[in-house]
Amino acid sequence: MNTKNIYNSKNFADKFNSALYFLSAFLIIVLFAAICVTLTVFSLQSIKTFGLSFLTASLWDPVAGKFGALTYIYGTVLTSTLALLLSIPFAFSVIVFLGEYYTEGILSNILKSAVELLAGIPSVIYGFWALYALVPIIRKFEMAFEIPPYGVGILTAAIVLAIMIIPYSASIGREAIQLVPSELKESAYALGATQYEVLRYVTVPYARSGIFAGILLSLGRAVGETMAVTMVIGNVNKISLNIFAPGNTMASVIANQFSEACDKLYISSLVEIGLVLFVITGVINVIGKYILKKISI
Repeated sequence: MNTKNIYNSKNFADKFNSALYFLSAFLIIVLFAAICVTLTVFSLQSIKTFGLSFLTASLWDPVAGKFGALTYIYGTVLTSTLALLLSIPFAFSVIVFLGEYYTEGILSNILKSAVELLAGIPSVIYGFWALYALVPIIRKFEMAFEIPPYGVGILTAAIVLAIMIIPYSASIGREAIQLVPSELKESAYALGATQYEVLRYVTVPYARSGIFAGILLSLGRAVGETMAVTMVIGNVNKISLNIFAPGNTMASVIANQFSEACDKLYISSLVEIGLVLFVITGVINVIGKYILKKISI
């Protein structure tokens, strides 16, 4: 094969790869648009019937044909926020341990593997574990403090979610810490700073945007979680300030009721809940990606 044929072969390969990448990216955009259009079209009946009151009303009565998503929005926000607050101390500890103190070695590799394993466990497994291990513990705690011993509830779901989202925030935060220029840390050490002082005044301030972005992206993961939450939240359509009480989320109500919905307005209302959940998750992920992009420049 002469030089010209080799050049033509490489040129064809480059064009083929470019076309393949473009097609893949275009299909992703088409898929995203298709999801948006499908959710919007199938929720139009609910949108026309209830309007904005769908987001502010708490009554959910399929028999009377009255639907309001406030209860589920409240449950989703509360469980996700509690999960985030519970996960931050543990995620930050993993971030600092793997990103600053033990970046290499057997212990570091074991912990990294454990974190990755937690991220790969199916959510239904978390639900089973919580149902048979965590719920009895929560029930004993409630009985000790004379709280109605539901066992299942918002707090139980939040604890499960916290465990599930730790790997996501920890992995992104660890990468952000490892991007801190070594020159900055070495300069601080040269001035007599201790390892803790370098961590507090140099590493964490420099990587805080990445750490925050990881936490924000893990929140998006918590908002859309379905099976584990459905199994332990109690599935009660009621707004309660008591975090031990049973509740409900947008994802769990869709999982529980979509198969039994027979009325068109009923189905449309459930699809609209899915649309609201899709928008909330999308906004959270876009903000997190934007922050990550800013710190990588």
